[in-house]
Amino acid sequence: MNRSRQFDKLLEGGTQKSKPVGLTAAAGYQIGVRRTVPLSPEEAWRLLVSPEGKKLWIGKACGLELEPGQCFASDEGITGELRIVKPMEQLRMKWQRAEWKQPSTLQIRILPTAQGKATISFHQEKLEDQTAREAMKNHWEEALTMLKELAGRP
Repeated sequence: MNRSRQFDKLLEGGTQKSKPVGLTAAAGYQIGVRRTVPLSPEEAWRLLVSPEGKKLWIGKACGLELEPGQCFASDEGITGELRIVKPMEQLRMKWQRAEWKQPSTLQIRILPTAQGKATISFHQEKLEDQTAREAMKNHWEEALTMLKELAGRP
């Protein structure tokens, strides 16, 4: 509907229902956050999959091999299964907190920048509701802050 028809509809007393932020028809609620870090893409990948890095997106999970089909469970109650592993580029997985009724889909990407740095991107979909979306937005923003601190460069 174009702008003038929307305005006419409002003048007629009709209402436009707005969709909640982050809600999609195909993937439910979703969130995406990203941050550029002062590392090359290779260094960013190594940090992300290091024991310190894994703690930020899984929690403390012993012996996780980065192989498709690998299931994981952390001491913090996070469970999941790796679906796609493209070294230096992408991880895609089922990801679920203990209190959730169903798993979400989490994708982590390393995106090279023109300046030789890397952008780390977290995208999560199939979240239950807006509350879960906001909680995960805060969680991934904090994880990115910690990754940047672990990178140890200004």
